Amino acid sequence: MRTFLRAQVADQSLRWRLWAPVAFGGGCAVYFALKEEPPAWPLVAGALAAAALRFGARRLALARVWTLCLTLLTCFALGLAVAKLRTDAVAAPIAPAMDRPTVVEGWVVDVDSPGAAGPRVVIAPVRIRGLPPEATPVRLRATVRGAAPEPGQAVRLYAILNPPPAPASPGAYDFGRNAWFQGMGGVAFSLGDTRPAYLPPPPWTVRAAMRVNGLRYDLAQRIAARLGERTGGVAAAMTTGHEAWLDPAQVDLMRDSGLAHILSISGLHMAVVGGFAFFLVRLLVAAWPWLALRVSGKKVAAWAGLLAVGTYLVVSGHPPPAERAAITASIAFLAILLDRQAISMHALAVAAFVVLLLQPEAIVTPGFQMSFAATAALVALVEAWPVRPREISAPWPILVVQRAGAWLGMAVMASLVAGAATGPFALQHFNRTALYGLGANLAVAPLSDFLIMPTLALGALLEPLGLGGPFLWLAGQGIGAMLTIGEWIAGLPGAVRTVASAPDFVLPIAFLGVLFCCLWRGPLRWLGLPLAASVMLWPRAPAPDLWIGDGGTNAAWTTAGEAVVMRPGVRQFAVDVWSRRRGLTPDERTSQGWVCTRFSCAPADSGAGSLAMWWGRRAPSREQIDALCRAAPVVSIRATVAALPASCDGRLVLDGTDYARGGSVELWRDGAASARRWRAVWAADARGDRPWSASYDPGVSDSGG
Repeated sequence: MRTFLRAQVADQSLRWRLWAPVAFGGGCAVYFALKEEPPAWPLVAGALAAAALRFGARRLALARVWTLCLTLLTCFALGLAVAKLRTDAVAAPIAPAMDRPTVVEGWVVDVDSPGAAGPRVVIAPVRIRGLPPEATPVRLRATVRGAAPEPGQAVRLYAILNPPPAPASPGAYDFGRNAWFQGMGGVAFSLGDTRPAYLPPPPWTVRAAMRVNGLRYDLAQRIAARLGERTGGVAAAMTTGHEAWLDPAQVDLMRDSGLAHILSISGLHMAVVGGFAFFLVRLLVAAWPWLALRVSGKKVAAWAGLLAVGTYLVVSGHPPPAERAAITASIAFLAILLDRQAISMHALAVAAFVVLLLQPEAIVTPGFQMSFAATAALVALVEAWPVRPREISAPWPILVVQRAGAWLGMAVMASLVAGAATGPFALQHFNRTALYGLGANLAVAPLSDFLIMPTLALGALLEPLGLGGPFLWLAGQGIGAMLTIGEWIAGLPGAVRTVASAPDFVLPIAFLGVLFCCLWRGPLRWLGLPLAASVMLWPRAPAPDLWIGDGGTNAAWTTAGEAVVMRPGVRQFAVDVWSRRRGLTPDERTSQGWVCTRFSCAPADSGAGSLAMWWGRRAPSREQIDALCRAAPVVSIRATVAALPASCDGRLVLDGTDYARGGSVELWRDGAASARRWRAVWAADARGDRPWSASYDPGVSDSGG
């Protein structure tokens, strides 16, 4: 046994360096898991000290085990320091929650994906009434009425202004953190029509962004108009990232069939576009003997692949997932130019290091986790896949059957491996699994890889010249077939299953398990399999008895595995996020035994529910508060209340002050069913005191308090 273990460790001699980006990412993840913002100098000093120790160990020629441990420690400390420095580097003003509507004037930088309330645009504000220039956010995401204004227009909005949204429930995905690193300092909801504004010329960076986004938006309009309602929106989203023409029903069926990843521009799209350009140029060089004898067709094709990836990154609007995919693809092409192996675990490790060095916040995003887990699993599959000897001479029918069988087997294994690697992250973040997603992806992969993406790339390239019609038509046919497959798969019985999220600490365990299975060479890699499956195997905590959304505008309670929503349709996205995270099915039927007015709802008797709610902006009268407290053991009041009547003694009363401090809340009843003790978990407590949270005080953080 000892000999076997020594042999296994010896096989990893060239693999230990692959764990350096893992340690670096671990440092980034620990930084984002902190509940309080640390000062920068201890993290930078710790990274320098760890690097000095590692350098000293090399100079003293210590055993390799010591240098390896110090290398991983240095990478971990560097991850902490780089994440902190990145957070400070992107710091920008965050809009306050304003009591009254205000006037926003600014330039439309881009058209964003539409929300439930209507079209949305990204605005570079010039003036916001009530805010000084130094407190004006760099960017705002605004929901507008009517048609969305195009990039480059100067607009004036009468709108409600708020900071970026907090997590929908304690521990849920933090949209405010994502907005912080994108420079998005607030959200606005327009109360009237969008009006033109007369503003001074913007900075050249804003002008350049508006120019590029204007070209992207024009291309998306052309594609959507040429292909029509059914397929045009999907084609525009896959090409330019604009989802304004997407039918929400199509998004739902793609999600339920396991094909939603095709709509977002990420690694698959970059690989197909870059790979198509690479193989096309290499084929053209090989077809010209004079040129093939004088240049390296492989390296010329690699330059073409780099150009294609860069062009697609600009056309897609360079969202963070596309940037990460472009970095990974570019490193593969650079490896070809440097006469290195393009698809290897070492190239992937370099790509992960570069991505995390530029975007350390990516470590906590589902896109990065799923993309690199899937890529690592596929590279490990390529390393383990047996290489069959080529036949010297065989009849072509036999060769066709053999090659088709090999391709089908590789496609099935690739889908299985990629699905298994991304499964823990999909369950934890999105709480849903498409049971027939493997079959859907196997059926759609040839369409996407060999028809849709190449023809979309050629069509988008030629459409400004008016010559993209034939290629876009072919892409539309492929998209139509893809949607038909998705509709059939999504309509099968039990196509989608909702799974509650595991505790937060379980996902890093699963991530390490997936990485161990991929990075370790030899049979011991299967020791990571139970860890990789921990998200699926870990016991779930009981669902809370009550959930009250941010601001006290909506609530739900659990019964028999269902979430009964008090106000269906209000803050529906938050309701969906919370219910899926807890593995519950939203039940929006009208509850029996409830007495509701324009601004409140309360149970008519004790058996109807445990919550009485007031969602009006104005505080209720003393008599109204008395009625709410007599109706239920938990009372939620959106406004701030100065004093409570005697009937509220022994009741849990939450008002505007509590929601301003804590955001959304989950409540569990402790003790017997008749007990009136409640345990509360607030979103702000789970979020911590960080720069992207409303409670952050930079003076306290910088002083080390």
